[in-house]
Amino acid sequence: MVGPESTPTGKKQSAAVAAAHLAPSLEAVGAGAYVVDELGRVIGANHRAEDLLGRPAGELVGQDAHDLLHRGPQGQQLPASQCGMRQAFHAGSPAQGGDEYFAHADGSLLPISWTITPYDIGDLRTGTLVIFYVRGQHPDSGTRPEQTAGTLTDFERLALLAETTTQLTSTFDVEEALHRLVGLVLPRLADWAVIDLITERDEVWRTAVVQADGGTLVHHEELEGPMPPVPETSLMPLSRALRGIASTLAGPDTYRGVPDSGIMAEQRRLFETTGIHSAAIAPLRSTRDVLGALTLGRAGKPGAFTVADLPLLEDIARRAGLALDNARLYQRQRKVAETMQNHLLPQVPSVPGLEMTVRYLPAPDASQVGGDWYDAFTLPDGATALAIGDVVGHDLEAAAGMAQLRNMLRAYAWSQQQPPSRIVDRLDEAIMPITDVAMATLVLARVTRTGDGHWQLSWTNAGHPPPLLITRDGLAQYLTAGHGLLLGTGVRTVRPDATVLLPPGCTLLLYTDGLVEAPGRTLDEGLDRLRQHAAALAHRPLPSFTDQLLRRVQPPGHDDVALLALRTPARERTGPDPVEP
Repeated sequence: MVGPESTPTGKKQSAAVAAAHLAPSLEAVGAGAYVVDELGRVIGANHRAEDLLGRPAGELVGQDAHDLLHRGPQGQQLPASQCGMRQAFHAGSPAQGGDEYFAHADGSLLPISWTITPYDIGDLRTGTLVIFYVRGQHPDSGTRPEQTAGTLTDFERLALLAETTTQLTSTFDVEEALHRLVGLVLPRLADWAVIDLITERDEVWRTAVVQADGGTLVHHEELEGPMPPVPETSLMPLSRALRGIASTLAGPDTYRGVPDSGIMAEQRRLFETTGIHSAAIAPLRSTRDVLGALTLGRAGKPGAFTVADLPLLEDIARRAGLALDNARLYQRQRKVAETMQNHLLPQVPSVPGLEMTVRYLPAPDASQVGGDWYDAFTLPDGATALAIGDVVGHDLEAAAGMAQLRNMLRAYAWSQQQPPSRIVDRLDEAIMPITDVAMATLVLARVTRTGDGHWQLSWTNAGHPPPLLITRDGLAQYLTAGHGLLLGTGVRTVRPDATVLLPPGCTLLLYTDGLVEAPGRTLDEGLDRLRQHAAALAHRPLPSFTDQLLRRVQPPGHDDVALLALRTPARERTGPDPVEP
C-alpha cells in the first residue's frame, strides 16, 4: 500500500495541513512572516506577508523562497552565494539583515529588513522562521515595549513569541511542554527559570528550577518539591501571581522582611541560594483557572528587569498557560481512556492443553488510545472463542464503542451455537441501529478439540489483518481465507468461514493493525516484517515470544496495539496419561 504522502495530491494535502498548523503562531507576529523547511521551501505564511508580497499563501507554499522572492538592488535574480539571508539559512543560526530586496507580485522591489531563526516544524524537523518588514516601517509600532538593557530587539521578540506558540502547542505532554518552555526563555531572557504549578488538589509544587550555565541547562532538584499553600492576602509577588492577580518584579530586598507566609520564606531561600539579583514573575493561567507561576531570574546575567519587560513575559506565560492546560486535559483524557480500556479488556480463560497470552499497548499519543481490543472466552459447547478487533476512531468514544461491540459479540456467541460467520453477520446487522460504532474490523474464531485429539480453528474475518500461523519449525503463513467486508458498511453479503487443523506446537497470532502499519512503510512491508520475526521467535516460550515480537516489530510512535497469541501442545494426546510405575 502506498502512503498518501507519496502521491502528488498527498503532498498538497500535507502542505495544507502544515500551513494550517503554523497559521495561529504566524498570525501572532506583527510583521510579515513565513516558515521554510530544510530545503528552503515555504510551508506557511501569515496574512501580513501576503499583503506585503502581493501573493496569497497558496502561491507561496511549496515554492523555494530564495528563487521566488530574493532579488538584487536592480531587480536581478540573486545568486545564493550573494544572498546574506540564504547564507544565514544554511548556517542554521539566528541572524538579521537590513539591506535585502524581495520581489513583489507586480514586479516591483521591496527594500526589507529581516531576521531569521531556527523553528520547530514538528515530526522532529527544524525549519526556519523568516520575519520581515519594509525598511522604514516598523511593525506594531504602537504596541512595542520600550527597549531595556538585556531585552530583545523587536524582531527577536516577535520571533520568540511565534516560536513559543508553535513549540508549546505541538505537544500534549506536560513535562515536555515545561522542558520546551525553559529552553525558550533560557538563556535569552534570564539565567534562571522557576516554574511553580498548582496541582488538581490546589497544592503548590515547585516543578522546575533551572539554571543556564553557559550552553547547558542545569536542573536544581534540591530546590524543587512541595511548597506551602498560597496565602489569601499576601502582597508578595509570587503569592499574587499564584492567585492570578498580576505579574510583577522582585529582588533580594523584596524578601528580606519578616515572612508573611511559608511561600515568602521559600522565596527568600531561593534568592539566597541562586544569587538572583532581579526577577520577573507572571501567572500561568488557562481560560478557567490559575495553573501556577513563571519566574525568570538574573544572577550572572547583567541588567535588571524593568516594567517594560513584563508585557513580553506575560505574553509567554499566557501561551504557556494555555498549552499546559491543554496538555493536562489531554493526559487526563488519556488516563480515563486507558483505565476504561484496561478494565474492559478481559483475562484469558484457562483451557487445558492450550497456552494463551495477551498484550495491549496504548499509543504514546493520547489521541490514539481506545480502539483496539481482544477477547477470549469459553462457549457452552466447550469450544474456546477468540476475537480481535479495531473500532474506527480513538479516545473515549472508541473505547466505549469497543465495549458495546465486545459485549454484544459475547452475547451472540454464547446464545447461538453457530459458525463464526453467522455470529458476525448478526453483530453487523445490529451495529448501526444499536451502537455508536461507525465501522470496525474483527476476526472471530472458534478453537475446538477434535475426536482424535487434534485442535481445529474455524474463523471469519471482517476486514481485519489476517491471523498468522507459525509452526514450531518456523514456517509462518497468513490465514487469508474467510475474509469479508468490515463491520458497519451497511452492505449485506454472505460472510465466509474457514477451517484449518492446528499443527502440534504451533503458535496462532491475532493482532491489530498498529503492529504492522507505520508511516513511510507499506502494509505488505509491515506484514513481511511481522512474519519474519515471528518465524525467528517460534522456539521461544509464549510470553517471551509475544514480548520479543512487540519489541522487534512495534513501529516507533505506534498506534495502539492489541495482540492475542495461542499455542497448541507439542504432542497430541489421544488417550489418558500413562500411569507411573
